[in-house]
Amino acid sequence: MVTLSDKSFKIINWVLKIGIFGIFLGHGIYAVQVNHAWVPFLEIVGFSNEYSLQIMPYIGYLDIIVAVSILIKPLRIILIWAIFWAFLTALMRPITGGSVLDIIERSGNWATPLALFLLLKWKEK
Repeated sequence: MVTLSDKSFKIINWVLKIGIFGIFLGHGIYAVQVNHAWVPFLEIVGFSNEYSLQIMPYIGYLDIIVAVSILIKPLRIILIWAIFWAFLTALMRPITGGSVLDIIERSGNWATPLALFLLLKWKEK
């Protein structure tokens, strides 16, 4: 089994936290600004166009909260949410008519929080 020194763990931990911060902060800012290209992702789950435009900033604020909280203290429940939300939003691309490559391109959005989740779980042992 591979073991990590405390220094290696801290470096990997911070690299992953910074990566997640960037992913969720960036997407959060786009959502707060109401990215009209994302409306179909909300419409596919039943929201009207008008409601999608109204709710998108709140989704953005939630992403920003996730970004900051992961940077400060990556709680397990928030990491699980980040994995779920990032995978779901990546999956929306091909569901709404985009290419399957769109989900592959966004694999880092959910794999990064998954990697941090696993790293922290292994560190507990």
